[in-house]
Amino acid sequence: MNNVLWKSSVDRLNKSNLSKFERFLQEKYKVNFEKDFNKIFDWSIKNRGDFWKSVWKFSNVKGELGQKIFEESEVFFKDEFFIDSKLNFSENLLKKNDDSIALTFISENNLKKEKTWNQLKQDVIILSNWLKEINIKKNDRVAAYLPNSIETVEAFLGTVAIGSIWSSCSPDFGTEGVIERFSQINPKVIFIVDKYFYNGKKINVLERTQEIIKKVPSIEHVVIINYDKKEDLRKEIKFKKIKKYNFNDILLNKRKDFKFEKFDFNHPLAILYSSGTTGKPKCICHRSGGVLLQHLKEHLLHCDIKENDNIFYFTTCGWMMWNWLVSALACKASIVLFDGFPMYKKDDLLFRIAENEKVSLFGISAKYIDTLRKKKILIKKNFKLPNLKTICSTGSPLSKDGFEYVYKNIKKDVHLSSISGGTDIVSCFVLGNIYEPVISGEIQNKGLGMDVDIFDDNGKSIKNQKGELVCKKSFPSMPLKFWNDHNDEKYKNAYFLKYQNIWHHGDYGEIKDSGGYIIHGRSDATLNPGGVRLGTAEIYSEVEKFDEVQESLVVGQSWDNDIRIILFLVLNHKHKLDEKLSIKLKNQIKKNASPRHVPSKIISVKEIPKTKNGKIVELAVKNIIEGNPIKNIEALANPESLNQFKNLKELKN
Repeated sequence: MNNVLWKSSVDRLNKSNLSKFERFLQEKYKVNFEKDFNKIFDWSIKNRGDFWKSVWKFSNVKGELGQKIFEESEVFFKDEFFIDSKLNFSENLLKKNDDSIALTFISENNLKKEKTWNQLKQDVIILSNWLKEINIKKNDRVAAYLPNSIETVEAFLGTVAIGSIWSSCSPDFGTEGVIERFSQINPKVIFIVDKYFYNGKKINVLERTQEIIKKVPSIEHVVIINYDKKEDLRKEIKFKKIKKYNFNDILLNKRKDFKFEKFDFNHPLAILYSSGTTGKPKCICHRSGGVLLQHLKEHLLHCDIKENDNIFYFTTCGWMMWNWLVSALACKASIVLFDGFPMYKKDDLLFRIAENEKVSLFGISAKYIDTLRKKKILIKKNFKLPNLKTICSTGSPLSKDGFEYVYKNIKKDVHLSSISGGTDIVSCFVLGNIYEPVISGEIQNKGLGMDVDIFDDNGKSIKNQKGELVCKKSFPSMPLKFWNDHNDEKYKNAYFLKYQNIWHHGDYGEIKDSGGYIIHGRSDATLNPGGVRLGTAEIYSEVEKFDEVQESLVVGQSWDNDIRIILFLVLNHKHKLDEKLSIKLKNQIKKNASPRHVPSKIISVKEIPKTKNGKIVELAVKNIIEGNPIKNIEALANPESLNQFKNLKELKN
C-alpha cells in the first residue's frame, strides 16, 4: 500500500496556477485534461513547441515572441527552441514596480537588510550603466566571489541586463578552487566580499584577492562589497594595473536612462561548474531564455508560486539552487536570502526566519531534514508557520523517514515537493505538482515538457527497478555549451556516451507504480560486489535509522579480484563503534536491503568529505583507499577530512 501523506484541498487545487494553466490550454487548444496531471504531461511531450510557447504566454514573458518555436535536429543537443525570439533576462525579473519588499537578507548573526522593488531596479540600472562605462560588453564574463546577499543578486542582474555572462563562487570555496574555475573563463571584472561569517567565525575573503588576481590575469576591475560596515578597503589590493572600486560608491552614481536590450533567446546567461570530483570542473554555459522559461514553469506550475509570496531556499551562490531562487522574482514573488550556518546557536534558526518573514515556499536539503529528525526537533511545537504552503527538498534523496518527519513534526498541511535535477540543466527533471498526492519516499512526477525515463543498461525502459535516469527528448534549458570545448567533446562525453542520442544524467533512479520517482544517488557510486550491481542508497537508508549514527559513507573497494563494500560512520556524541553496534548494523542491512549489501568492513571516522554543495563524495574516498590520485581536491568543502582514509589498517586485510 502506498503511504499517502498529503493531498491538496479542492479549493487550493482550483485556485492553483496549474489549474489556471489547464484552463488556458483548454481555451487555446480545445483539449480537456480533467485535472489529470499525467494527461497534461503527455500533451506537453507530444506538443513540445506548443507547450513551451504556452509557458511563455501564460507567464507573460516580456520579449519578442518569434515564429520559429521549435526545430528538431538529428542531434539531441542541437535541437533549437525559440530561434527568432528575443528577451532580456533581468527585465523579466524586474517586472514589479512598487515599494513593497523584493529582497530580504538575514545573516546568522542577525544582520538584516531589505530592498524594495523600486530600489532593486534602480540599483540594477546603475550597475548596468557602470559596467558599460568601464567598457564591459555583451558576452564579456563577470565573476563574483560572494555570499548569498542582496548585493550578489544586484550584481547578477546588472551583469546579465547588458548581455554579459555571469559566473559566481561562494566564499567557502578556497582560493585554488576559485582560480581553477575563473581562470578557464577569463573574466574582466570580479565582485568580491571583504569577509563573511560561518558558525560564529569571521573569515577574511579579501586577503585571498592578491592570489586570485595573480592567477587570473584577465581581471581588470575589482569591486569590493562590504559584508557589514561600509569601509573603503581598496588600498588593501596592491596590484597597480587593477582598478578598484567600492560597491556602495558605485550605487551613489546618478541614475541615467537605461533601455533593456533584447537578446536572442539562446544568448549566454551564466557559467556554472560541475562539482569537479572526477577532474577539473567543467564550465557549463547556460542560455538566458531556456533558464527563464524552465524556472517560470517550475515555479508557477509545479511549486504554485504566486505574486507577493515570500520564497526562501537555503543555498549559496556557488550552487544552482541560488539561480533557481533568484528567478522566483520573475513571478513577482519576493525572496529571502540567508547566509551562514543554518543551526547557529539555535537548531530551529531557519524556521524562526520562515515564521518571521512569512515564508510561503521553504527550501532546504534532505540532509538538513535528516539532521532535524535525528535531533528530534519538534518544529510545530514552537512555530505555526501559517504562510507556509510548500516545502522543497533537494541536494540528495529524501528518505521515507524524512518525508514522515516533515508531516509529523513540521506541518501537516503542506505540499512537500522533493525535487531532483542538477547544475547541468539549472533546473529539475522530477519534482512535485499540486494535482497529485504526496506519497512517502517518492518524488511526485516528471517535470512538464521533460521526457524523463529510467533505462536499464541496454537502453530499455524499466519500472519498479533501479536504473539510469535519462531524458529522451530535448528541452530549452539544455546547456548552450561547455566553455573551451572543442567540437563539443566534453558535452557529448558528459551526457551522450551511454545511450545514443539520449540524455544520460548519471543518477540512479526508479519509477514506481504510482508514477512517482525515487532517486537513489549518483550512478557512478554504484557498487558491484560479485558482479551484481547495487546502489549505495539501500545501505544509507538503513544506516540512517540508527540514532548512534550521525553520517555515513559507502564505497566499493577493489579487493581480491572483486569489490567489497566498506561502510564509514561518523557517530553521534557518546556513542562508539563496538562489535554490538556493528552486528546490529549488518543485521539491519541484511534484513531490509539484502545479504549482498552487507558491508565487509565498518569503520568509524570523524568527518565525511563533501562538496561545496554538501554532497558526500564517495569517489574521492574510493580513490584514497585504493591509492589513486584525487584529481580535484578543491571541489571539496573539507579536503583535510581525506587524510583519515589514508593507510587504514582495517583495509589491509
